[in-house]
Amino acid sequence: MPESAIVRRINWIAWAVATDFKALLGTNGSVKKSRETGMRKFLLGVVGLAALGTAPAFAADLAPYTKAPAMVAAIYDWSGFYVGFNGGGGWSHACWTNTAAFSGPTVPSVSEGCHDASGGMVGGQAGYRFQSANWVFGVEGQGDWADLQGSNVSAASVLGFGVVNQTKIDAIGLITGQVGYAWNNVLWYVKGGAAVTHSKFTGFAAGLVIDTTDQARWGGAVGTGVEYGFAPNWSVGVEYDHLFMGNRDVTLVSNSGVSRVDTIRQDVDMATVRVNYRLGGPLLAKF
Repeated sequence: MPESAIVRRINWIAWAVATDFKALLGTNGSVKKSRETGMRKFLLGVVGLAALGTAPAFAADLAPYTKAPAMVAAIYDWSGFYVGFNGGGGWSHACWTNTAAFSGPTVPSVSEGCHDASGGMVGGQAGYRFQSANWVFGVEGQGDWADLQGSNVSAASVLGFGVVNQTKIDAIGLITGQVGYAWNNVLWYVKGGAAVTHSKFTGFAAGLVIDTTDQARWGGAVGTGVEYGFAPNWSVGVEYDHLFMGNRDVTLVSNSGVSRVDTIRQDVDMATVRVNYRLGGPLLAKF
């Protein structure tokens, strides 16, 4: 109601109340009836004034209801430097082919057979990730101590019968790039890059070492993994990698000098459980 209309209404009620109050004090022959009528009007006037006085306050109490803002779920951030540790197992398939013995070539070359070298491994990793929308990009370096061993009895007789060839891998390193996709705190990624292994190759006869050598070998690596962020800076995951280490010529040496030369083909598969701690936020601003 406009303010001028409210003022006029109040003035009218005040005038009516004053008139009725005077009627209550009248002395003519209808005093009793006038008093009753005036009392009713007086009461109605008081009620009207009270209603006008309380209406604004009541209207204020009826202010529109505002719904509380909905809670927004936290978005997990994979960006930043991280360090961690890993542990698991590995399997290497090695095939030996003899190409020379006692400084003379073996023509044609002779297969000495294949064997699997398996065992445990433990190590650490460090890297950096950058997240854009749901996509996550990164680089990582990983190093593991390993104890993958396997052997077989040689199928060739170049050193005599009953020679056992053994392969042992004691260290593995990876330098890889990553591309992943994140569903909030769950990250799936693929990786690829360079791999290096350190291996020891040994020949035994009657339980005694007859020739041996060690070799660092570079190759390629591909892998995939799933990681789960269980706290703002902590994550746990599983990863599988395949290492393509290829063929290399290996010269085994005995106490008397060169014993034989073998071409040894080697591949490695490894599965690890990983725990990472993220050190901080992104090095570059997100776009």
